Amino acid sequence: MRRDRFPVATQHAVVVPVRAFALGKARLASRLDDDARTALARRMADRVLDAVGDHPVAVVSDAPEVREWAQARGASVLGDPGSLDGAARAAVAWADAQGLRRVVIVHADLPRAQTLAPLTRDGSLPIMAVVPCHRDDGTPAMSLPLPLPSGFSFAYGPGSFRAHVASARRAGLAVRVVRDADLGFDVDVPDDLDVLSRA
Repeated sequence: MRRDRFPVATQHAVVVPVRAFALGKARLASRLDDDARTALARRMADRVLDAVGDHPVAVVSDAPEVREWAQARGASVLGDPGSLDGAARAAVAWADAQGLRRVVIVHADLPRAQTLAPLTRDGSLPIMAVVPCHRDDGTPAMSLPLPLPSGFSFAYGPGSFRAHVASARRAGLAVRVVRDADLGFDVDVPDDLDVLSRA
């Protein structure tokens, strides 16, 4: 697939894994009931898709309500392989098949997301751009060049930020750490709701 068939400004794709709205954020159950958690999850996902702009975007999910929402938002829909690592690999395969030069993988729980521009400026350069979460632990957003070096592996879960940096370096990629207060703020635990409400 030719990698110059898209204008330079759109030679990246964005992929957003969303397990389900209704089942998401169980760690917030002490503060929010099921309906409130569902509404919050959908609002945050809307905010992330708003930040994508006009670039190709896909949502990874098997949940019917998420797939319907994604299609209504004009996103492609990919099947959920069952894990975040699997969703990221599906993201890479989908974006690579589009002939694009870079893929941005961004989580759906970023209520302050405004733009993904800090992650897209590297084009096809062998650079991983990565946003650590506000706890300096997780990986709410990253971008990778395509085709992806075979030595790189995804490592979502506790400590994923440092694990992804180490994996990129082993695969021969340079690493650009993007400390972005908006893209780095994900809502995972009740304390995050307090921060969000104060803001």
